Amino acid sequence: MAAAAVPAGAEGAEPGPEPAPPSTEPPAPADPGSAGPDSGCVSRCERRRGPAGAPVRPLCVCVPNSALCPCSGEAALVDVSAALETESANGKDPLEAAGDSSEVLDAQAGSVDEDNGRQLGEIELQCGICTKWFTADTFGIDTTSCLPFMTNYSFHCNVCHHSGNTYFLRKQANLKEMCLSALANLTWQSRTQDEHPKTMFSKDKDIIPFIDKYWECMTTRQRPGKMTWPNNIVKTMCKERDVFLVKEHPDPGSKDPEEDYPKFGLLDQDLANIGPAYDNQKQSNAVSTSGSLNGGMAAGGSGKGRGAKRKQQDGGTTGTAKKTRSDPLFSAQRLPPHGYPLEHPFNKDGYRYILAEPDPHAPDPEKLELDCWAGKPIPGDLYRACLYERVLLALHDRAPQLKISDDRLTVIGEKGYSMVRASHGVRKGAWYFEISMDEMPPDTAARLGWSQPLGNLQAPLGYDKFSYSWRSKKGTKFHQSIGKHYSSGYGQGDILGFYISLPEDTETAKSLPDTYKDKALIKFKSYLYFEEKDFVDKAEKSLKQAPGSQIIFFKNGVSQGIAFKDIFEGVYFPAISLYKGCTVSINFGPYFKYPPRDITYRPMSDMGWGAVVEHTLADVLYHVETEVDGRRSPPWEP
Repeated sequence: MAAAAVPAGAEGAEPGPEPAPPSTEPPAPADPGSAGPDSGCVSRCERRRGPAGAPVRPLCVCVPNSALCPCSGEAALVDVSAALETESANGKDPLEAAGDSSEVLDAQAGSVDEDNGRQLGEIELQCGICTKWFTADTFGIDTTSCLPFMTNYSFHCNVCHHSGNTYFLRKQANLKEMCLSALANLTWQSRTQDEHPKTMFSKDKDIIPFIDKYWECMTTRQRPGKMTWPNNIVKTMCKERDVFLVKEHPDPGSKDPEEDYPKFGLLDQDLANIGPAYDNQKQSNAVSTSGSLNGGMAAGGSGKGRGAKRKQQDGGTTGTAKKTRSDPLFSAQRLPPHGYPLEHPFNKDGYRYILAEPDPHAPDPEKLELDCWAGKPIPGDLYRACLYERVLLALHDRAPQLKISDDRLTVIGEKGYSMVRASHGVRKGAWYFEISMDEMPPDTAARLGWSQPLGNLQAPLGYDKFSYSWRSKKGTKFHQSIGKHYSSGYGQGDILGFYISLPEDTETAKSLPDTYKDKALIKFKSYLYFEEKDFVDKAEKSLKQAPGSQIIFFKNGVSQGIAFKDIFEGVYFPAISLYKGCTVSINFGPYFKYPPRDITYRPMSDMGWGAVVEHTLADVLYHVETEVDGRRSPPWEP
């Protein structure tokens, strides 16, 4: 179903109360059969009545939160049985009337949940931003294909939505969501109609007929041609023991026939807990919503089954609207503690990959919920580069043979020279970090220093124009594969310092980082990445020196002098290249063993949040300056 943006005053929405004309006479007492003080109000209330004239709304629409309708003088709260009899007399099931915006009320306590503002039994929508509940007819939203207690939708109220209009989109429901909605409606129907309400319902007599009758109201998925789904829903409810109760056989001595079994029910009988499983609710209420289907967990704690423990470890709490393999887009997955997927593409073969996440500042973030991107290029406008707030060694921006520790601060070499860069780079200012030589067996070597993003990962640092290094053997400095004597060498146990100073007035220094929104998005192991092609030849030709820039290396707190000055302009990353099996650890700050003296600098650790601010500003500026559709920045030509 297509998304619907409904203005608050659009046609079909309930008009607000009309102001009464000023009068010097006191108002006449309300007459149940008369028009009352507001004839327009009467017509609005009439629309809420059943065919026999019995109001079926718990509150008067003319005066919100009023238990007495000023139009007719009748109590707004009415006997539910009369309303249900009215619908039955006209050949309508009360749940069928949900499509006609009729509501079923709670005969015992009314349908209004005083604690959270819910009106159970009505078609309600929860805003995914402010999490408040609204009845669907508050905004005039078409509910002909909806049911109470549905969870497969996205809804933003007109206060929260960026356009000032309401946004409502039905999504494809999986079998778990359909079973949840069916049991909730059956439970509610039993509470309002039966003298002794039921909590368990027969698969063959209750659940399957209900889903078959309201299939189109429960999901946007096409009704399957083969009748295999009844068996699948049984498997689903038997598997999801954290949500559903299962009773396979009657109790000994019970008069219930055996053919009524198996029976299923809801583990959490509080129907007010049922709602859409928005990602922000699942994350913020992971603990507090134990026992709440709205948060995706049920009372009693852990889920049962072979995969329950792994699911909770990998993805946190499980939601009622969990993504499936067939979904074209995945929401931002929960990352490991070090902030990057364990399985990821490497930067190689002329391509670089930047982890992406949904951009909350995109003008139309609801496009992420659409299924129309299956088999089509995903628009980069809706995503942004995913940044970790700590500066660490990059897992993807390295040669695959290098081994990175779990804390992403130690690297072990393997075979010939290969390189790893840090996750964050600098474009202006003075910066510093340290490297400790943990292990350096014989016949091993290291070249350490700074590299731009296009520096060759399968070569020693200082191999090309994009990197500058200091070698362990003989203390040689390298740039463009040209070695020059610089200082004495270093070895195991030494603490080395790396300082870079970049001018503030260069073109690179004044520019914001790339947003990557014009790059192609690819999916790898359930995560999305921007794919950027390296135009090395063109980049080399465009390099120009940055006057006043310099690089200085330190050994155990002692400056070895200026190694390079007037280096090429660009973004520089801390870099490590190792030969064979030596081990080094990196310290990005803010505390160093040998902090430099007589020079001003910032620790590389400061670039963590600094990069977040820069990228956020770049993303917002991108959205402000460009149109939503058809935007494409011209890429470099090879």
